[in-house]
Amino acid sequence: MIELDDIIDAARVIAPAAVRTPLLENDVLNARAGRRVLLKFEGAQRTGSFKFRGAYNRLARLDGAERAAGVVAWSSGNHAQGVAAAARLLDMPATIVMPADAPAIKLANTRALGAEVVTYDRHRESREEIATALAQSRGATLVPSFDDPWIIAGQGTAGLEIVEQAAEAGVTIGQLLVCCGGGGLTAGIATAVKAHHPATDIYTVEPAGFDDTARSLASGVRESVAPDALTICDALMAPSPGALTFPINQSLLAGGLVVSDDQVREAMRFAFSVLKLVVEPGGAVALAAMLSGVAPPCEGASVVIVSGSNVDPALFAAIISAGQ
Repeated sequence: MIELDDIIDAARVIAPAAVRTPLLENDVLNARAGRRVLLKFEGAQRTGSFKFRGAYNRLARLDGAERAAGVVAWSSGNHAQGVAAAARLLDMPATIVMPADAPAIKLANTRALGAEVVTYDRHRESREEIATALAQSRGATLVPSFDDPWIIAGQGTAGLEIVEQAAEAGVTIGQLLVCCGGGGLTAGIATAVKAHHPATDIYTVEPAGFDDTARSLASGVRESVAPDALTICDALMAPSPGALTFPINQSLLAGGLVVSDDQVREAMRFAFSVLKLVVEPGGAVALAAMLSGVAPPCEGASVVIVSGSNVDPALFAAIISAGQ
């Protein structure tokens, strides 16, 4: 478990490198949703997603010898870029295990940040086994994408910013919708927000077929994703909730919501045409829940996390043009 003090300390550590991302409001979105909605836009974060927060907080804790040995991580792209960027800033080598079918822009950006990329077949190979073997053979530190206290605390700094920004705007947060893969962002934000606003209802949002956290919250045990499940939300394809993240989320959340890929596509089009934001599929699920009416009603404002903007250009163009 992590505490508010861990997140406050993480905010101190990442402050020199991270962006304080905006909390946005739009009249058209408010009218469409029938309520006041504030968007926490993590696409404005360094590397285009919230992942840099946790990655930098984790890597900054390594001592000189550990930094010299480097780090190894696995990721479909956003954690990969976050770790690569943090490693470059902190002057240490990084190796990232990525699926061969990850979006080309995420593979290219990770390499451009100086990391070594090792690809694998997500249908036949285990990324955890490959990364663990690499870390052991090199004496490097393994950096999980969500199941790590430093990572969770780092992601929670987005929650601290939400609390501060809402207070500055005179807004009462009634509800918070968080894009969820393994649950690290949710666990960190929920810890920060609930410490200040215990009455706020917090929900995960996942794509259909990868609703393992929603099902886990309902059953009380960690559920898994079916092996043949498919979604366009490549950033949210964790096979099950984290061993560390799930107990936190189980104790703090009001429930889990699920949206379809078509609802995600529509949210991406709305973000582009109305909000003037580029949003990747996984980053759009919480907005999709708000636009489609999946989000329950609430007292006070709804805060929606837009978790990332790293979308493959060809996919993005196809989705946007399909709505014309």
